[in-house]
Amino acid sequence: MKAIFDKISFDCSKNVTRAYSTSFSSAVRMLAPSIRQDIYNIYGFVRFADEIVDSFHDYNKEELFALFENDLDKAIHDGISLNPVLNAFQHTAAKYNIDSSLTGAFMKSMKQDLIKKDYSSFEEYNEYIYGSADVVGLMCLKVFTGNDNARYNELKPYAMRLGSAFQKVNFLRDLKADTEELERNYFPMLNLSEIDDKTKAQIIAEIEADLAEGYKGIVRLPAEAKFGVYTAYVYYKKLLKKLKNTPPLQIRATRIRVPDYEKIGLLAKCYVNYRLNII
Repeated sequence: MKAIFDKISFDCSKNVTRAYSTSFSSAVRMLAPSIRQDIYNIYGFVRFADEIVDSFHDYNKEELFALFENDLDKAIHDGISLNPVLNAFQHTAAKYNIDSSLTGAFMKSMKQDLIKKDYSSFEEYNEYIYGSADVVGLMCLKVFTGNDNARYNELKPYAMRLGSAFQKVNFLRDLKADTEELERNYFPMLNLSEIDDKTKAQIIAEIEADLAEGYKGIVRLPAEAKFGVYTAYVYYKKLLKKLKNTPPLQIRATRIRVPDYEKIGLLAKCYVNYRLNII
């Protein structure tokens, strides 16, 4: 029965989220049950696309990505896919009217990772971030606002800034892997051979400004979404603080992370703030 296949598809997206990101999956569990699965469905889709360009080094990435892109288009058009992750995503895309301009921008940025190694201008940098992160935030916002277009348009700028902030933190955290394993540099202001405190401070200030704007949107989110998004925000703010306190050469040499015991403490703090209506 189709219902059984759909459940298997949903479970697959949930398992993808939990396997690839313990931090994000923890934040998703703080969302209301009514919207939780749809965020899993979005994450499963974007995770698989990202894995193709970042991880499948022993295979023809271009060919795999083209196949995935074609399957995505067919899934959206047909309302079904034999790829469980895409089947789950098309369900959410149809339910919340996720526009093809969002999925198209995302796939365009992912495709850039197949051919582009260096982002030398801020125009290229901002375009990549829009496609790889901002539109993912907008897909999630579609779910959070439940087809309320007025509320979606009101919160759209804040969701984009929050998506940008999260992506830039990821760039800084993953500097070693991006430069050494994937030979990429996303920051146009960064000379990898001469990373210094001034450049790091410039990047940190940019992220802090994005987070501050993003927070303005968090406090205006529907109750079903506020706690989960706030939890993700607090986690990234903590990670940014660690990066801020880490010497540039150490960031270049190792992956900075938030230990599990600190994540538990952050979650408890988030819950208290939420229950006391501090956010």
